[in-house]
Amino acid sequence: MRHVVTAVLVILATAYPAAAQESADPAVGAALARTWCSGCHVVDAKQPRGNDAAPSFAAIAAAPGTTAVSLHDFLIMPHSPMPDLKLAAQQIDNVVAYILSLRQR
Repeated sequence: MRHVVTAVLVILATAYPAAAQESADPAVGAALARTWCSGCHVVDAKQPRGNDAAPSFAAIAAAPGTTAVSLHDFLIMPHSPMPDLKLAAQQIDNVVAYILSLRQR
């Protein structure tokens, strides 16, 4: 029984971000990123520079371990040195969709 519960929790944890990505809007995520993230991160090609200590969104998107789940988990938990922005779930989904849209195909 314990294995069944664990399996269900794993399925739910991985399915939520995937389902959220289907309804997420990368354009809205880009606008949020320009407003909230561009003080430190280079969020798009039009931005000349960010903080040297913060990776660009393109670099984050290109990192081998970057997934919708990893980004969602990273953004939902406050952590230093990033400020605790307290983004709503839909805002996080939109920013995640934007970051993933930057991946080179």
